[in-house]
Amino acid sequence: MDFLPVFLNIKNKACLVVGGGEVATRKTLLLLQAGAQVSVVSPKLDTTLKEYLVHGKIKFCAEYFQPRQLKNIVLVIAATNDRTTNQLVSEAAQQRQIPVNVVDDPDLCTFIMPSIVDRSPLLIAISSGGQSPVLARLLRAQLEIMIPVAYARLAAIAGKFRQYVKQHLTHPEKRRIFWEKLLQGQFTEMVLAGKDNAAQEYLRQSLQQEKDESPQGEVYLVGAGPGNPDLLTFRAMRLMQQADVVVYDRLVSPAILDMVRRDATRIYAGKERNRHTLEQESINQLLVRLAQEGKRVLRLKGGDPFIFGRGGEEIETLASHHIPFQVVPGITAASGVSAYAGIPLTHRDYAQSCIFVTGHLKNNSIELDWPYLARTNQTIVIYMGLLGLPLLCQQLITHGLPDSTPAAIVQQGTTQKQKTIVGTLQTLPDLAAAANLTPPTLIIVGDVVQLHQNLAWFEPAEKTFQAQIISGIATDRDKTQ
Repeated sequence: MDFLPVFLNIKNKACLVVGGGEVATRKTLLLLQAGAQVSVVSPKLDTTLKEYLVHGKIKFCAEYFQPRQLKNIVLVIAATNDRTTNQLVSEAAQQRQIPVNVVDDPDLCTFIMPSIVDRSPLLIAISSGGQSPVLARLLRAQLEIMIPVAYARLAAIAGKFRQYVKQHLTHPEKRRIFWEKLLQGQFTEMVLAGKDNAAQEYLRQSLQQEKDESPQGEVYLVGAGPGNPDLLTFRAMRLMQQADVVVYDRLVSPAILDMVRRDATRIYAGKERNRHTLEQESINQLLVRLAQEGKRVLRLKGGDPFIFGRGGEEIETLASHHIPFQVVPGITAASGVSAYAGIPLTHRDYAQSCIFVTGHLKNNSIELDWPYLARTNQTIVIYMGLLGLPLLCQQLITHGLPDSTPAAIVQQGTTQKQKTIVGTLQTLPDLAAAANLTPPTLIIVGDVVQLHQNLAWFEPAEKTFQAQIISGIATDRDKTQ
């Protein structure tokens, strides 16, 4: 974050606006709406500010800015069209530790003014950090449409009953679950329909049905997908916002972890090659213990939890201890990464089947059914095979696949750090080594890799590294057989 989002209480506090034009008028109105006592400094005022002055809404000093005018001021906004004056205001305010905003000049600001969706007491602020105010305004416009005005009443009614609920439900987790269920159900629909009295009675009756006891724990086994937050499911997003604790692996990207509820406890489970922060059995027992403590536990895994994610082992343990659980599938690396690399896993003209395997090295060998893998007309997707890539390619050649068979390896697929290397079984190990790849990677072997040249649609911000396909690679199916 470039800025810390905060909401200031400036009711009955002295604030200063420097400038008397249209922009200064807008900022003055915003401060007045927040209950501030506003003084305006400017040689002259526009028509609206003059009306504010006539009606006693503002104080006015008809002169140019002087640092002495900052005495007893708690917040300053500079809204003139003269940068020298604005810089003087900024420097003087910062010397006195007074928050200052200079309109359209982030370098002179100690705080910035967001676009605001006002459903008081519910407020939503959107900011681009001063980089694109128009984008922030457009997002605000979308939220204005999505969030009914009745949400103001909804928030007010919830606030009215907050202490009442707190007295009835003494366990914080129990209260949070109660409010989540209430605000996502019939109560909210009643308020949106204008039936406030009925909604309040519904709240009282719902509360009476709740017992003041620790909530029952539950585990959410959620697939986080291959790394791009846009590929999360709606259900995954909802459960990520409900969890009290999140237990996550190394393959869960920081961008996705940032979308978990802010005050949820985070526990890193590791799962890096030869460096497991927690062994699998320890993870299984951790999930049981947290759930038995009444926690809602988010077990967040990269890709899909049931495809090389050991999710089955975890829920077996939960089931044996009678712990409630849910499973939310994720887009697995095979489908997500191949799609972003422009390599279909199956294609009518190139492959009629697809097989998933892991490429873990154990004692410098990989135990796989090589004759079964080395078949034509199929795609092989290899998880966790970077370290063993030379051995993988050699074994496939040894067991019958031509050394000219197209092959690709993709690093951090679906993210802005995606790096795609394309070659053949013979050339790919050297190409990957030259590219200095790091996990996570996915290897794809088969004729479908030829389609990458024409179907690669995703262009990450970092320049995609793509090795030149050697001249010996075939351009159609017949030439590779």
